[in-house]
Amino acid sequence: MMFDDFIKRGQVRRASEDKALTKSLLKNINLEFNFLSALEINEKSRATLMCNYYDILRTILEAIASVSGYKIYSHEAFTYFLKEIKNEEIISVKFDRFRKIRNSIRYYGQDVSVVEVIENIEEIRRMIDILIKKYLEGYDV
Repeated sequence: MMFDDFIKRGQVRRASEDKALTKSLLKNINLEFNFLSALEINEKSRATLMCNYYDILRTILEAIASVSGYKIYSHEAFTYFLKEIKNEEIISVKFDRFRKIRNSIRYYGQDVSVVEVIENIEEIRRMIDILIKKYLEGYDV
């Protein structure tokens, strides 16, 4: 699969840079991130927090895509966007792993340990910091 395949299938479209959308996404991300950061990761919260942190990461990618002139409708397409358009091979692999973990929790009822969630959230936070500094500097975050 290639990023162009997602364009051909209509799961990605080219668009004009949308600064208003990007700012709105970042404002919402900031609110959600602050809320989630205040929560304890425990047996009851682990799956929900894992999925919500993944959603923050995906929304960051949506903002980056918007700045880059793309509207992406497929979570899987973000992996190829990172790899082929942004040349972020390592981040693309990590994102795809988190996408699969999120999907296994949401759609297949797979369990995830507190330790795994803590490690994953730490990595997601590092990825978010890198992506914001690299691609969204100058936007209100």
